[in-house]
Amino acid sequence: MFVLMRTLTYASLFIGFVLVYLPSRVLAWAGISHPAEIGWAQIAGIAICTLGAAFALWCVGAFAWIGKGTPAPFDPPRRLVMHGPYRFVRNPMYIGATTALAGAALYFASWGLLAFVCGFLLVTHLFVVLYEEPTLRRLFGPEYTDYCAHVDRWRPHLRAAH
Repeated sequence: MFVLMRTLTYASLFIGFVLVYLPSRVLAWAGISHPAEIGWAQIAGIAICTLGAAFALWCVGAFAWIGKGTPAPFDPPRRLVMHGPYRFVRNPMYIGATTALAGAALYFASWGLLAFVCGFLLVTHLFVVLYEEPTLRRLFGPEYTDYCAHVDRWRPHLRAAH
């Protein structure tokens, strides 16, 4: 139960800051508050945002239940998470977050928010390559190396690797 509480706390802080606060600042800077009208782009944006958020939440749940830890770098999972969405791609949480942000960019028809999505992808990739992967190799050794050999970093495989 304590792991779930920590996970929800850290996930809420991350989601609140990266997926709500920062994008709202980008929109405010661009002078965008709400779309002038609701059309196909807004409906598609809502659907994409919802799918991305649901996928990211599935990942957060996998960290808590399978990994017995949280997505926060200072409170990582105690076990390597290779099940759930992690069977198909190594970084599904970031993919879900990026998808949710892209849906918001579509909903608001905001080039500024789309630029934020691109920046988020770049920063995330650098974080994964320079910090996460070396840390996971050190913590989980051959188990993580084998996982990397079978599951791609960013490109999901439709069939599970394990």
